[in-house]
Amino acid sequence: MSMQFSVLASGSTGNAIYVEAGEQAFLVDAGLSGKQMDKLFQQIDRDPAKLNGILVTHEHKDHIHGVGVMARKYNLPVYANERTWKVMDQQLGKLATDQKFIFEMETVKSFGGLEIESFGVSHDAVEPMFYIFRSGGKKLVLITDTGYVSDRMKGLISNADMYVFESNHDVQMLRMGRYPWNIKRRILSDVGHVSNEDAALAMCDVIGDQTKRIYLAHLSLDNNMKDLARMSVKQTLESKDMPIGDQFELFDTDPYTPTVLTAV
Repeated sequence: MSMQFSVLASGSTGNAIYVEAGEQAFLVDAGLSGKQMDKLFQQIDRDPAKLNGILVTHEHKDHIHGVGVMARKYNLPVYANERTWKVMDQQLGKLATDQKFIFEMETVKSFGGLEIESFGVSHDAVEPMFYIFRSGGKKLVLITDTGYVSDRMKGLISNADMYVFESNHDVQMLRMGRYPWNIKRRILSDVGHVSNEDAALAMCDVIGDQTKRIYLAHLSLDNNMKDLARMSVKQTLESKDMPIGDQFELFDTDPYTPTVLTAV
């Protein structure tokens, strides 16, 4: 089965990613209101009522704000690990027991011909994890909200066809910006978010022969810009002799506008 996806929204104002393969369709996080989520689905010409479920990465509001609303409105199953369920259950509002499913970290679930693998990241949530999708010999990796990319993560996510990869901030913009120091320290820490340069260095270790597209995601509205992120990542990759344009390309994501629904 061919796989398609769209980054519906990406940034501190809300995150959501749509992935489909044949009859299987999943939403990874729903960090915007139910009304906003419906508009995003309209823009990619997809019906949220046909989703097979919502996969939650962690309990921060910019990832779960609309999960409860979407699950109730469309009677969708919600998947998260047990520790995340314990801290987010009340935030989602009332959900039927048969809508709550456990998807533990470092496990694989199969839905028809779509295989989904969860893996842990380093973020200041109770048990944050992201997902690898495999179908028809293709591999899609989603990895944001991590303070660094460990060797274990790199091993799991290496040589994907496409990546949605965090490129959260420019270090100088963050250091000189308006955030209080405790927030800056949190973002720069090992449980915060990766910078443009650190993202690029991690990419150098995971890009393989199959890699065709990398989407730069979860950009800070205050401490980054699309052009800056793309330029910083491009310069770092080129300094390591990574063939941008020949083998793979960089793409933007947006807090409010979905990326074009793209085949993996």
